[in-house]
Amino acid sequence: MNTAFDCIPCFVRQTLNAVRLASSDTKIHALVLREVLKELSIMDLELCPPAMSMQIHRVIRRHAGNHDPYVSVKDQFNRFALALYPRLLEMVQTSNNPFETAVRLAIAGNIIDFGVNTTIDQSVVENTISATMSEPLAGDLNTLEETALSAANILYLGDNTGEIVFDKLLVTRLPMDRVTFAVRGRPIINDATMKDAVMTGMTELVPVVENGSDAPGTILEQCSDAFRKVFDAADLVIAKGQGNYETLSGSSKKIFFLLKAKCPVVADHIGYDVGASIITHSNPS
Repeated sequence: MNTAFDCIPCFVRQTLNAVRLASSDTKIHALVLREVLKELSIMDLELCPPAMSMQIHRVIRRHAGNHDPYVSVKDQFNRFALALYPRLLEMVQTSNNPFETAVRLAIAGNIIDFGVNTTIDQSVVENTISATMSEPLAGDLNTLEETALSAANILYLGDNTGEIVFDKLLVTRLPMDRVTFAVRGRPIINDATMKDAVMTGMTELVPVVENGSDAPGTILEQCSDAFRKVFDAADLVIAKGQGNYETLSGSSKKIFFLLKAKCPVVADHIGYDVGASIITHSNPS
């Protein structure tokens, strides 16, 4: 999938964006950039991109002295998505196919990803919602719905802040008494944590667990024992976003991935164009 060389320009952009959010001191900016470049020079180039990103953002947070540089951006997009929620919920409830509409909107929310695009604004999200509702949906929606309805224990892996509000639309179309929602264990880029699950009301719908990790994906060996038990117990995993796809697509677990294809290498690996709304799966039998 992604090679280390494909990701290096993105990591440099992430570094500059994060440190500018963390501090207004240009000397800190220069220091952090130098330290990240040093880290990249000795990093294992066989690591998957989320593992590399985890290491780089640890360097950024340590040297910038800020454990959550994206906190204001995260709160902003949570509030924005919550303001949209009544309209989105009405779209689902009045749809001829509420499950499909909820899936489309959940995928549309995946555009709120500051690890890939640092120039997202609210108009981008609005435009993505409109496009996602009318464009082809790549993948097998019917199999996802049938599998979810028959599953005894569903683990839903969240991705980003703001997006977590869109996930609520789909969670309410699943058998909620069988759903557990997962968030990151510690802040990383604009990924959702327990704070965001509480702020957006996800904790009022279904049980929410932290995965114990600060990787922008689900690297099981980096996750807590408690989370791995929840993961192992699930007979269906619904995983949002490229980071979860990059870390779990080789799993033998029954996993459905819902995402917007934002990276050419990931899009090519799945077999669709950049920008596509995708449902794909690992070991669906």
